[in-house]
Amino acid sequence: MKGPAIFLAQFVGADAPFDTLENITRWAGGLGYTGVQVPTWESGLINLELAAESMDYCQELQGICASNGIAITELSTHLQGQLVAVHPAYDELFDGFAPDAAKGNPVARQEWAVQQLLLAAKASQNLGLNAHATFSGALLWQTMYPWPQRPDGLVEAGFAELAKRWTPILNAFDEAGVDVCYEIHPGEDLHDGVTFEMFLEAANNHPRANILYDPSHFLLQQLDYVQFIDHYHERIKMFHVKDAEFNPDGRSGVYGGYQGWKDRAGRFRSLGDGQVDFSRIFSQFARYGFDGWAVLEWECCLKHPEDGAAEGVDFINHHMIRTTDKAFDDFAGAGADDAVNRRILGLS
Repeated sequence: MKGPAIFLAQFVGADAPFDTLENITRWAGGLGYTGVQVPTWESGLINLELAAESMDYCQELQGICASNGIAITELSTHLQGQLVAVHPAYDELFDGFAPDAAKGNPVARQEWAVQQLLLAAKASQNLGLNAHATFSGALLWQTMYPWPQRPDGLVEAGFAELAKRWTPILNAFDEAGVDVCYEIHPGEDLHDGVTFEMFLEAANNHPRANILYDPSHFLLQQLDYVQFIDHYHERIKMFHVKDAEFNPDGRSGVYGGYQGWKDRAGRFRSLGDGQVDFSRIFSQFARYGFDGWAVLEWECCLKHPEDGAAEGVDFINHHMIRTTDKAFDDFAGAGADDAVNRRILGLS
């Protein structure tokens, strides 16, 4: 595993040191991070179209980061990926993710989103990256709770359409040699293991359809986030290190009662302030040989982001496991001898 790294989306701003790629990577490197995950919708950090076209520009971006001891870990198109599939009920809400020219025009908005993903595939290739972070979007989320009763075939039709929209994008990433890592996340049709499997089946087990693992979203669903790694480790190619807590009471639970983040039973916290058992998670990743980046995503409802970022470096470093190439009882080993083995087994 590589790291620690930090997702820049929650830190970008108009003021230094969060205003340019040079400044924000100097800040991140100064804290002790060795990688940054770059949100492609932030034009102050990256020109996605230029990155897809120009190796020189990509080398310039890498040089800026390297001068501050930083590598680009992955690019992110979370906002654009969301717009690949939007149910009309969410048109107005998600128009905020689209450029002005596409607002109020769902067809144009989706076309723009798909083009953004295709650019991201090429830009990732030009930057020498092997994984990309995104959202799946959703056509079925408004039916998540099965009331009114869902008609037979509705779910299958929804995933068939979602796979149809994503397959050309997955093919483009395949040509670029880059994995598409869907953050398994509420609000997306891919929000747990079962829905990921449904999508995978509809997409003919596309080799580039993979997972961005974030345990905070699983804790808030009361899903076994450690066992999830057992089930899907072969498809987990990215890791957001993010904490959360779930404290239900007699007034609200998983659904949150339309309350703000501070008042919900389930809420995101800075690393170490929540309930996620990261020792078990990092141990599972060590067991399965995960070799991606450990990327802090800060989304705490209480702590200041700069404090969360500063504390995250030591937290991730403390949990990183350098795997052993020896067994603990090698000192007592008797070597390998077929004749001895046969005698131990009582064989002549």
